[in-house]
Amino acid sequence: MEVEETGETKTSWSAQGETPSIICDHAGKKRKQDPAPETVIRILEDEEDDEEGEMISDHMKDSEEPSNKRVKPVAKSNSLTGVLTPVKTPALKRIGQSISRSISFRTEARPLPPALRPRSKASSFPRRRNSQCWSDTVESHDLTAKEIKRQEVIYELTQGERQLIEDLSLVKKVYYEPMLKLDIMTESELGKIFGTLDSLIPLHQELLTRLERLRGSEKTVGEVGPTLTNWFPCLEAYVTYCCNQVGAKALLDQKKHEKRVEHFLRLCQESSFSRKLDLWNFLDLPRSRLVKYPLLLKEIQKCTPPDHPDEDTLPDALEMIQSIVAEVNKKTGEAECQFYRRGLAYLEDSQRVPEIQQSRFLYCHGELKNNKGQRLHVFLFELALVLSRPGEDRDGGQVFHVYRQPLPNNMIHLEEIPDGEAGGGGTFRGAFTGGNDKVRNCFRVSSRGRSKAYSYSLQANDSFSKQQWITCLRQAIVQSRDSTAQTRQSQLSPHPDPALYHIAELSLSSDAEMADHTSR
Repeated sequence: MEVEETGETKTSWSAQGETPSIICDHAGKKRKQDPAPETVIRILEDEEDDEEGEMISDHMKDSEEPSNKRVKPVAKSNSLTGVLTPVKTPALKRIGQSISRSISFRTEARPLPPALRPRSKASSFPRRRNSQCWSDTVESHDLTAKEIKRQEVIYELTQGERQLIEDLSLVKKVYYEPMLKLDIMTESELGKIFGTLDSLIPLHQELLTRLERLRGSEKTVGEVGPTLTNWFPCLEAYVTYCCNQVGAKALLDQKKHEKRVEHFLRLCQESSFSRKLDLWNFLDLPRSRLVKYPLLLKEIQKCTPPDHPDEDTLPDALEMIQSIVAEVNKKTGEAECQFYRRGLAYLEDSQRVPEIQQSRFLYCHGELKNNKGQRLHVFLFELALVLSRPGEDRDGGQVFHVYRQPLPNNMIHLEEIPDGEAGGGGTFRGAFTGGNDKVRNCFRVSSRGRSKAYSYSLQANDSFSKQQWITCLRQAIVQSRDSTAQTRQSQLSPHPDPALYHIAELSLSSDAEMADHTSR
């Protein structure tokens, strides 16, 4: 999961999708004797004909005033932007969040006044989602509050399927087909970027049809568990789609450097049908939908009374979807690990430590600074920590040049440097503090038990990123040492000694503590 470069270091945990900005228009000129100017806020392309007519009339009146009138400027206001919280789940989470980080909504020049802006043809695509609830679709009912909540969640499940189908169909019609016909990308490139997206549409259409059949004459749904249990196995198709996303994102980012591709994608994002989302936002919708199923089922189960038929079937359906999501997450993590392993370029043979090739997944990866102030892309694999410098190969693809010596996780010692603590001398203090005596968001990793020691001082962008790195590093170190201890014990005896596993409890806080522990 590549991340677009900015002036700040980035890690692969943060990431939030963005909602379309509300653009603020203001009244034009105001006469001195007029009341205080009032800011008019409206959503572009949603204004009614009569409102536009009134504003045009006002604009014409102002234009007829004598030119010697004093003009009172109206203060500008910023656009309003909402932020959505991403779904949290390991490998799928990292892909989705790095995707979100790469999305930037550009603020173009302020639009022309209504009288000067040409009317655009109405789009057949909705500009925003329908927020209708189940209770809005029925005139009356005599259900309990708990049953109403249950019907609302089932209705949300149904509407989510309908919206996903609409979006995936839009992606095919508005992005894939035009880019193929206009030769903006080759069929092979589009196949790598879109993957098996087209095959997911009929899959979700089938569930939508089944859910709609369950609605009775009073628009209520009785038993939903068996329908979901029978349909969930279809979601195994997501393994192929999600595993392809890592390479697809990298290729799309590479193609965006081409002028025709960038221009086409920008025009689509600025159009009303896109809801200000870019192509990758749409391609990531299936992944977001997949991880939402367990949450919806838990809500339905919570609102289901003990004597309801779903009480017996919903637990099985929940267990099934959780198992499928876990499998997709595992396979996606393996694909992600393989993708970045292939992207490493070694400067020396000694850097090819076996732990890198033996790793099956990534704990995390992202940008950090070293003690010289250089930006590095750091990978925490299952069994090794790798520092690298991003670059490009001859074809314009991204490559990561391995920087210094990789460190096996079971030999890493982690030292957390508290914020505000006096920095060490030399380049460490100068690079991290700008000449001050304080350091912030820094930590140090070093090797232990080797003939030659390696030590790397690193700085995260903020305290949150630092804490995420610290947490993942501790987890990787403990699990790696546990695994090493178990392997050694199994080679010596068929009956493992649990006492040997206490190696994982070695201190991770300071060199002094480690020395003290060893001396005992």
